[in-house]
Amino acid sequence: MTPPTPAIVTQSAVRPLPRWALLLLCIAYVVPGFVGRDPWKSADVTAFGYMLELAQQRTPWLAPLLGGMAPETEGLLPYWLGAWAIQITPSWLLSPEMAVRVPFAALLVITLMATWYGVYYLARSPGAQPVAFAFGGEANPPDYARAIADGALLALIACLGLAQLSHEVTSYLVQLSCTALLFFAVAAMPHRTVAPAIALVVGMLGLTLAGAPALATLLGVGSVVLVVLAPGSSTDRRLPWTLALAAITVVAALVAWKLDLWRWRIVGANFGGKEWQSLARLLLWFGWPAWPLALWTLWRWRKQIFSRQGHRHLLLPLWFSAVSIAATLTTQPADRALLLGLPALAALAAFALPTLRRSVGALIDWFTLLFFTVSALAIWVIWIAMQTGVPAKPAANVAKLAPGFVPQFSALALVVALAATAGWCVLVWWRASRDRAPIWKSLVLPAGGAALGWVLLMTLWLPLLDYARSYGPQVRAVQAVLGADPGCVQTVGLSRAQVAALQYHGNLTLERAGLQDECNWLVADMESWPASERMVNAARWERMAVVPRPTDKNDHLLVFRRAAR
Repeated sequence: MTPPTPAIVTQSAVRPLPRWALLLLCIAYVVPGFVGRDPWKSADVTAFGYMLELAQQRTPWLAPLLGGMAPETEGLLPYWLGAWAIQITPSWLLSPEMAVRVPFAALLVITLMATWYGVYYLARSPGAQPVAFAFGGEANPPDYARAIADGALLALIACLGLAQLSHEVTSYLVQLSCTALLFFAVAAMPHRTVAPAIALVVGMLGLTLAGAPALATLLGVGSVVLVVLAPGSSTDRRLPWTLALAAITVVAALVAWKLDLWRWRIVGANFGGKEWQSLARLLLWFGWPAWPLALWTLWRWRKQIFSRQGHRHLLLPLWFSAVSIAATLTTQPADRALLLGLPALAALAAFALPTLRRSVGALIDWFTLLFFTVSALAIWVIWIAMQTGVPAKPAANVAKLAPGFVPQFSALALVVALAATAGWCVLVWWRASRDRAPIWKSLVLPAGGAALGWVLLMTLWLPLLDYARSYGPQVRAVQAVLGADPGCVQTVGLSRAQVAALQYHGNLTLERAGLQDECNWLVADMESWPASERMVNAARWERMAVVPRPTDKNDHLLVFRRAAR
């Protein structure tokens, strides 16, 4: 016997969110962060360094090197995407760092679209439908699915951990979009053929080539089991899709083996108490506010989860979330692994909406309103302090944390920030004054607040963030010591990010120490000096300067000039 569904939804509760409003929210979230900023420390600038090396044909495509160092991540697909973007984009049209961001912005758009459509088709499955009323008036399936999908997209945008990592040109954004495509493929299989097939191939192979073959295999195997045990519709073609899923999973595993992409870095067993506390804090804020709603979904739909009639709308996002959380607990970096589970977590959160009590929705609204309003007010106050010196205390704190920073005024950034703030005020007024029937209403303020905070940070605070998070100020100080035409520069102990920053920001010709003995200048990381005798003879070099990164007391570069013979 099928357990009764906990969703009791009327037709008036599934009125669609206006498409123009949803589109405007997505644009406000996607564009800032990809436009107008420097590559940031350290994964962002490192990936950009490899892309630039490939685009300029200075390193092999199958074994790229940056300063003589191979990538830390095995996935080459992100570097190829960025290098191709640089090569096909005219230099007069876009700068290299902007050219590489175009395909990655498209990947974030694909992530949002795949999440919406994946949840839409999950909500069309028989087990997800709301209770049928005796005299009619219940929500019809298409409108109900559209409302649930709107809620899932709002929940994904509202997740605090998505903002920065989804705007970096790294393998993690590629993995996120491919995971979302795979999620959509399995969700849409009972209803469509061509789109799920394309998404399945692209998602599985892309996830593998982006450096996550183990994750791709786990998601593929779990999806095979779900397709067999949890039909998505009465006409579900389980046999052909099972064979297709199994075949593409095997192909992806073989591709990973052929390209030697299998690497195991299980680190959870070595964690101490502080590391577990850090992981707990990460799990707490990274997926907020989706994870409390996801837990509520698991509780209210628990009878359907454990019933004999497998319900794909619950089991599919639950499996994707579980794999991501397991990877978070056992691999590094933990936040990058948790990022891949956000679309599935948002899907689970969306199915909590038809079961929320009005008091819970009001609590979410008030907490969100206070949190994001206070945050936006703080961003504005600190920006005013940076520009005018009043209030004095925030201005002094900025000067202390970012010594040497000179505030910059941008009329365009101010106009965009004012428009975003006005939009937030209108959204709050709409939420307080209009009908509260739509089931997606509880996630409008969290998504709008997250977009507001991100827009304000990427407009008002962008010069400060570039100063604090990029290597630009440090490289410019190194350039001032080297002079106008330093020629080649030897390096000792520099990280991949430092090499990429010196080559891009400083336009320097770098040579690893020990490979070139004709350079008159040498740049070394302080922690790696004095260098070993087999790499460089320290006695032959005269130290000219110690160049710190202004916002990091532990990051210093030493600049040497060859001593007179």
